[in-house]
Amino acid sequence: MAQPRQSNDLDAARAQILRWRAGGPALFAVEALGVPKEWNPKTKRGVLPWQWEASKILVTKRRLSVRSGKGVGKSAFLAWSILWVMTCFMPVRVGCTAPTATQMNDVLWAELSIWHNVMKQVNPALGEQFDWKTEEFCLRESPKISFAVARTARPEKPEALQGLHAHGGSVMVIADEASGVDDKIFEAGRGAMAGENSFVILASNPTRLSGLFYETHTKLKALWGTLQVNGEDVPLQTESFREDIIYQYGKDSNYYRVNVTGEFPSSEDDVVIPAELWHAALKRDVRPFGGRIWGVDVARFGSDRTVLVKRCENATLEKHKSWSGMDTMQTSGRIHAEWSKTPPDERPQAIMVDVIGIGAGVCDRLQELDLPAIGINVAESASIEDRYLRMRDELWFRARGFLEKKSCKLIEDDVLTGELSLPQYTFTSNGKIKVESKDEMRRRYPRSPDVADAFCLTFADAAQFRGRPAYEPEVYADGA
Repeated sequence: MAQPRQSNDLDAARAQILRWRAGGPALFAVEALGVPKEWNPKTKRGVLPWQWEASKILVTKRRLSVRSGKGVGKSAFLAWSILWVMTCFMPVRVGCTAPTATQMNDVLWAELSIWHNVMKQVNPALGEQFDWKTEEFCLRESPKISFAVARTARPEKPEALQGLHAHGGSVMVIADEASGVDDKIFEAGRGAMAGENSFVILASNPTRLSGLFYETHTKLKALWGTLQVNGEDVPLQTESFREDIIYQYGKDSNYYRVNVTGEFPSSEDDVVIPAELWHAALKRDVRPFGGRIWGVDVARFGSDRTVLVKRCENATLEKHKSWSGMDTMQTSGRIHAEWSKTPPDERPQAIMVDVIGIGAGVCDRLQELDLPAIGINVAESASIEDRYLRMRDELWFRARGFLEKKSCKLIEDDVLTGELSLPQYTFTSNGKIKVESKDEMRRRYPRSPDVADAFCLTFADAAQFRGRPAYEPEVYADGA
C-alpha cells in the first residue's frame, strides 16, 4: 500500500507545480508563502492587484517591464519571482543585477532572504530545499545547475548577466532599478535574455528618457509586457510620503511623476539639469579627491532655508545641512561651528556665500572669524558675458558640466537631487541663457531650490582653488 501512496503524493506534487507555473509568482506567494490572496488594509498583508497582473504578463509573455513609484511592493514581487522560478523549473539559472551594491544586497537580496525564511516557516519541506547565501541562492541538492546569483551592474564590468545559459533548462534575468543599468550590461547579457526558455523582469522608477528600460515602454513595447504602477493607487505607498513630495517639489514636478505615479519625466529640453545626469552620478563608485569647497545660500525670507553644501573636486561629501529663522549672527555661528568640528585637513579652501540680502552680513562675520569666506553676488554679470545673463545662470550650467563628467559622484541626498531638475531656462532677446529665478519658480513649486542653489555656489570661481593646498591647520585650528 505504501507504493501507491507515494505515487499519489508525487502526482499531487506535479499537479501543484504545474498550477504554480501557470499562476505565476502571485499564486505561488499565496499557496507556498501564505500571503493572503487579496490585500487586507487592517493587517497590511496580501497580494496587490498589480502583482497579480504582473504575474499574468510574466507567464504569458515572459518579458516583463514594470515602471513604478516608490514603495509599491516591487521588491517583494521580485523575491517571489525568484522563489517561484527556482521551485517550478529545473534546472534554472537566475541572474539578478542592480546599478549599486546597496540596491542589490540591501534591498533585493535582503528581501529574498526574508521571503525564504517565510517559506521555511509556512512550508518547511519546500523551504529547506534551498540555501540562501550572501551572493547566491541555490537548490541544496543541485547547487551547480539550479541557482540565483546577485551581481552589481557596472559599465566597466559588463559581465553581470553573462554565463547564465542553461542548455535544456530555464533562465531568469532580473534587473532592479533597471532605468539606471547601463545598456552595456544588457548587451552583454543578450544571450541569456533572448533564449527560448528565458524569463526577463525589468523593474524601476522611470528616471531617464533613454536606455533599454525606457525603450521597452516606448519603441520596443510590442515585444514586452509592460506595466505602470501608480503609487497613488497602491496602499503601501503612504499619503505622508506623497504630501512631502508635493510640499517640496509640487505635484506637477518630474520628481512626483517618477517617484509617485511611475511616469517617465516630461520633456527635459528646457531643464537645466536633466534627471538622468544626477541619477547617474548617484550610482557611480568613485573615490572623492581634491580640495574642498562649501556653498552657503543664506535665507532671504521666512519660508526659505539657509543651506550649507560641502563638495570636493569630484563629489559631494555629505548630505546638506539647513536651518531657518536665524539672524545674521546665529547663521554665522552655525557655520563657524561646522568649521570648528571639521578636522583641519578636511576644512574647505573656500566658503562661497551668496551675499545678496543678509548674506553680506554673514560673509563679513565669517571673514572676521578668519574663515575663508568669499562673497558671491549671483545677480552680477556672468564671467562669460556673451553666453549667460547673470552669474547665477552660469553657476547652474557649471553644475551641469560637473554632473556630465563620468568621474563625478553625488551621495544620497533626496532634497538636493529633487531640486536639481526643477529650474528651466530660456534665452533672452540677445541670445543669453537665463535660468528661472527663485521668485519665478515659486509660481510653479511650493519651495525655491535653496539646496541646489547652495550646491551651485560651490562652482563659483572654482578654477582658482583647484590644486591649492588646504588652509594651514595651525592657522585655523579650532576655528580661531
